[in-house]
Amino acid sequence: MSLADELLADLEEAGEEEDGDGEPGENQADGGLEDIPEEMEVDYSATESVTSIAKLRHSKPFAEIMDKIGHYVGNQRKNSEVSGPVEADPEYRLIVAANNLTVEIDNELNIIHKFVRDKYSKRFPELESLVPNSLDYIRTVKELGNSLEKCKNNETLQQILTNATIMVVSVTASTTQGTMLGDDELQRLEEACDMALELNQSKHRIYEYVESKMSFIAPNLSIIVGASTAAKIMGVAGGLTNLSKMPACNLMLLGAQRRTLSGFSSTSLLPHTGYIYHCDVVQSLPPDLRRKAARLVSAKCTLAARVDSFHESTDGKVGYDLKEEIERKFDKWQEPPPVKQVKPLPAPLDGQRKKRGGRRYRKMKERLGLTEIRKHANRMTFAEVRGSGLQSRSTSSGQRLHQGQNIQILTANTAEAEHDVRWEVHCQRPIFWNQLQCGLHSFTGTQTLI
Repeated sequence: MSLADELLADLEEAGEEEDGDGEPGENQADGGLEDIPEEMEVDYSATESVTSIAKLRHSKPFAEIMDKIGHYVGNQRKNSEVSGPVEADPEYRLIVAANNLTVEIDNELNIIHKFVRDKYSKRFPELESLVPNSLDYIRTVKELGNSLEKCKNNETLQQILTNATIMVVSVTASTTQGTMLGDDELQRLEEACDMALELNQSKHRIYEYVESKMSFIAPNLSIIVGASTAAKIMGVAGGLTNLSKMPACNLMLLGAQRRTLSGFSSTSLLPHTGYIYHCDVVQSLPPDLRRKAARLVSAKCTLAARVDSFHESTDGKVGYDLKEEIERKFDKWQEPPPVKQVKPLPAPLDGQRKKRGGRRYRKMKERLGLTEIRKHANRMTFAEVRGSGLQSRSTSSGQRLHQGQNIQILTANTAEAEHDVRWEVHCQRPIFWNQLQCGLHSFTGTQTLI
């Protein structure tokens, strides 16, 4: 038993346990909603032939529409030949019917794909998960058939699938548990595959015809995204009227496909991208702006489709205006950012600071300021030689007394004179002491001589 089989068995056991834990009426008692399947799967394994379930290919309306398309393709008409309302023109009604037919063809292809899948799951059940695209699956089934060894070195298969998918398919085909198909079953599968490919070819033929007539049916929409993309989104939407009723967020998703890489990296996938994302207008931008551009183009396409549905601006003036607006915004997005200018620092505001005033400041200034007494005490007379002695000091002090008029100044000068006298006396003490010693030594010397 392989690892994958063990994992599937564990999942089945876990599912049975969860089903056994819950009671049948528990969800209804709680007031919850029951799970309703979105799409009822129909089992076509017991169906004998594909013609019993897919009847569009051999229907009369299908043949009539295809014949009319062949007739109008050979006879090109001009817009000036259309008289009266556009809805009354037979070619316009044919274009609308052809768009509706493409929707029916898509539904028919889904039915055929389910039929082929149910029949071929007996031979290769893992192929469904490896090739999710319906047309690629049908082409692969037609190419492989009963011989799964054709996966290796098959040029036809390389045109259908990528190299990575072919490698996974070849490895899985070597270990599959499927059984061989009978000749009758294989013939029915080939018949279903041929019918699906014919319907797909008819759908592309309708798209080509509608694309050639887009300037007649939707001129403004064709100017914005091109005739090819306009025909595709109008065909998927089911006509111009349905397209005009669709919001821009849904219009952007038309043509989106779900892809799986079978275990490979999903970084290269682009989810939620449809025909508009892959049109030339959006792809001309850098990758980081494409999603934003797709939203913008979808919004403008919605406006253009509504204008075309009412048959206004048949000359395409609205379409040109919208496209010009789109291009102007694209140019604005791709502009380089403005260069930041290095601004110099502003000139400092070194004005005179406001000085503090008030009664408290004046009192402090008076207390710490220079008084008149200190000014006169610090005053000095220059170019005057001072004498050494009490007389010179007294003379200079007398001059200062003669100059001063204040009693306080007299007191200060008298104290200064007294200080100078003391200093002179203090400085002359060593001189007197030396003279005294010399006199004593001379006196003692004379006594010894006697």
